[in-house]
Amino acid sequence: MRYHGRMTDPRGLRERKKVRLRETIAATAIRMFLESGFDQVSITDIARAAEVSRRTLFAYFPTKEDLVLQRFADHEDEAARIVRAHPDRPPLDALRAALLDALRQRDPATGLNDNPETIAFLRLVRDTESLAARLMRYTARGVDLLSDALRENGFDPLTARLVASQVIAVQHELTFMNLAYLAEGESAADRYPAAVRATDHAYDLLRDGLKSHAGEGISP
Repeated sequence: MRYHGRMTDPRGLRERKKVRLRETIAATAIRMFLESGFDQVSITDIARAAEVSRRTLFAYFPTKEDLVLQRFADHEDEAARIVRAHPDRPPLDALRAALLDALRQRDPATGLNDNPETIAFLRLVRDTESLAARLMRYTARGVDLLSDALRENGFDPLTARLVASQVIAVQHELTFMNLAYLAEGESAADRYPAAVRATDHAYDLLRDGLKSHAGEGISP
């Protein structure tokens, strides 16, 4: 008798298992780091708690820092994706609108989320020297990707690179500025109006800096 049920794709199943294992390892590591401190927890400790071998752990995360910063890696192409998703809109307008929407939604990536674990996680990154230093690698990758997207939008190579660098730096600074206020006890709701003003001010400065290029076919 033939079975007519739905066939399961073994490759898809394997990929889902890999994703779940990766998430489990990272979540275990972050929990341990928040409880005991980044420098106090070893790779061996994490592997044991996650019930995997050190070799398996390193297959997913080449360095200890990657266990934490993979959350940022997942967002490194976000600015580029936003620009490409709105080809008929000035890039800075699209980026500003996306960030304001993220603030409204209390997206943890904006720093405007007063969930204690979110605050603790961002403070861990900010206050751990090796994590803060390695974060710059993901920041640089974000600049590369956004620069490519801006060039596709009509920016000349030099302007694209400089604008991308400034946008990524501004977003980084706004995130950790929000974190600083929340870490001092301010609620996300109370901080929200000032966070919006800071975002608008930052993008106004970026826009004004591009006004001289408007005549060259480049939209600010």
